[in-house]
Amino acid sequence: MLVTGATSGIGRAAALAVARQGAHVVLVGRDPERLKTVTNEVARTAGPAPDAFRADFAELRQVRDLGERLRDRYPRVDVMASNAGGMFWSRTTTPDGFEATVQVNHLAGFLLARLLRERLAGGRLILTSSDAYTQGRIDPDDLNGDRHRYSAGQAYGTSKQANIMTAAEAARRWPDVLAVSYHPGQVRTRIGRGTVASSYFRFNPFLRSSAKGADTLVWLAGAPAGELTPGGYYADRRLSPVSGPTADAGLAAKLWEAGAAAVGDTAR
Repeated sequence: MLVTGATSGIGRAAALAVARQGAHVVLVGRDPERLKTVTNEVARTAGPAPDAFRADFAELRQVRDLGERLRDRYPRVDVMASNAGGMFWSRTTTPDGFEATVQVNHLAGFLLARLLRERLAGGRLILTSSDAYTQGRIDPDDLNGDRHRYSAGQAYGTSKQANIMTAAEAARRWPDVLAVSYHPGQVRTRIGRGTVASSYFRFNPFLRSSAKGADTLVWLAGAPAGELTPGGYYADRRLSPVSGPTADAGLAAKLWEAGAAAVGDTAR
């Protein structure tokens, strides 16, 4: 199981859980020290040490390099958990020219999945989303949100909206890949560092633990395929209805094409 954003929060918890179940885990993270820490933690609790790859999703060049290394190393990827994400207080532009939230939370994972398309045949693609998608304002013709005043919460919601729609569209375009998305609930994580949301997500005692937030992801990775709905959006191990523009298949198709053009990979 390949887990992006594996060095903290939901990704770390999911990696530990599936490793304890006996799965071969491959970790992807941005920070080398935290990546080393989680690698050692998985080795101590589940053994043997998992494979680990460093990549910063704020640079698509690093994502492409990661995809090449993974293709060279693994003939098959049974499960890809596209979980890397962030929230940014002010509008930030990546070296690739994209608004950071949409690139880190959506475009980078979309590109990696496309680069691993053949390896995922017969496997699963699981995208971390959020009920914050209802705050999103997806526009395939304006992925950077240039037409609207920047809001960290809305940018985050839009990226999560994009992930739900991408899972649904992947299920239509890639019938040999079981693609789904899920809502982990409100979880105590490191997300939102530098924003007003940081303290809320790190210290609110009423939020879920990372392990609880990862539960649906771990379940989706191992549940019998016949019990899951391709393209479905799940919460607490249950299929959840999607509302508004997020449920528009035509809009999802346009988003897919816009994303492919944005990352410069139009072959899949």
